[in-house]
Amino acid sequence: MKVIGFAGYSGAGKTTLVEALVALMKARGLKVSVIKHAHHHFDVDREGKDSWRHRKAGAYEVLLASDQRMALMREYAQPTQVSVHDMLAQLDPSVDWVLIEGFKHGDVPKIEVWRQQQDRLNKGKTLEPLFPHDAMVLAVVTDDPDQLPAAPAQPVLDLSQPQTVLQWLLAHADTLEYKN
Repeated sequence: MKVIGFAGYSGAGKTTLVEALVALMKARGLKVSVIKHAHHHFDVDREGKDSWRHRKAGAYEVLLASDQRMALMREYAQPTQVSVHDMLAQLDPSVDWVLIEGFKHGDVPKIEVWRQQQDRLNKGKTLEPLFPHDAMVLAVVTDDPDQLPAAPAQPVLDLSQPQTVLQWLLAHADTLEYKN
């Protein structure tokens, strides 16, 4: 399987880009998995449902399965940092691609998604790009290259052209093969 991360600040457009790439890859007959970083407390089942009741009763893991999907929920007694590699190990190894959204400091190859308007969404903080100092950033995707805080040494791709991002990924597929 090939693995690529999409890193960037809130509001940069990571989710929209990953969504478009999944659809484009699926249209090409590729099998794609996604790992998404979530913040702290989140739920995938609803209060009162059997799976929710099992978790609330103290189950360490609850696996839901039907003829159309499967979901595994695991409860940690203490806050636990799970690495991207731990999550990759949970996935079906027969997938063609894994797109990882978030985990900007993860040690996997990644594309940085940068949009100037993200400053407003991040409470006016000065946001430092990853690409100048993170060797794992292989390309930068942006809606306005002139607004990048520095000139990247990496290729710059157009955020509004997910097909071009896909072409770049396919051209570099051999270097994105997961080896862990």
